Amino acid sequence: MDDGFAGSRRGRPRAGERAGREDAIIDAALAELAEVGWDRFTMAGAARRAGASTETLYAWFGNRDGLIRRMVQRNADLSAAVVHEELRNGTGTRDLRGTLVAYARGLLDLLTGPVSLMLNRAAITQPELAEVLRSEGRLRIGPLVGRYLGERHAAGELHCPDPEKCFTVLYGLVVRDLQIGVLLGAERPDDAALQARAEEAVELFLRLHSGR
Repeated sequence: MDDGFAGSRRGRPRAGERAGREDAIIDAALAELAEVGWDRFTMAGAARRAGASTETLYAWFGNRDGLIRRMVQRNADLSAAVVHEELRNGTGTRDLRGTLVAYARGLLDLLTGPVSLMLNRAAITQPELAEVLRSEGRLRIGPLVGRYLGERHAAGELHCPDPEKCFTVLYGLVVRDLQIGVLLGAERPDDAALQARAEEAVELFLRLHSGR
């Protein structure tokens, strides 16, 4: 297998190469999981799809559970990419409404995506997987979004004296019963419907928590 590191000293990736290659492996692993399903997903299959060695995956992720955990983390991070960017660059570089709508849409795309649905179905009978989905998903991203809401409160744009509670309200308005419905077999809304839902949820949230 070609791990793509021929140009690195001693065959080991430099930091930037490692990050890029890890992302590519996770993308391949997500595609493999979506195709073969939870029960048939293996490190060897993910390695083949990624064009990497199985040894690399074990060295980087530890085992199948470690790879799954990293996949969940990366998906959760992508769903909140706009919030990560705002906190990194300084909140207020984007407008509040636009940031919240982008976050809401990313959350809806994540929760109704095929991999997320598959993992949530598998988690019903896999307590360890259920813990990973909770700890690396909402419980890790929630405080991040709460921090953003708290900073917007401090700037006078929101009334969120308790950012954690504000996040819970926002999350509830965005998700409502959509994920449960899709998990139970309802048709996933199309892109236009998801966008409209994100915008509606943010509008309701701002009515409740406007700082002006």
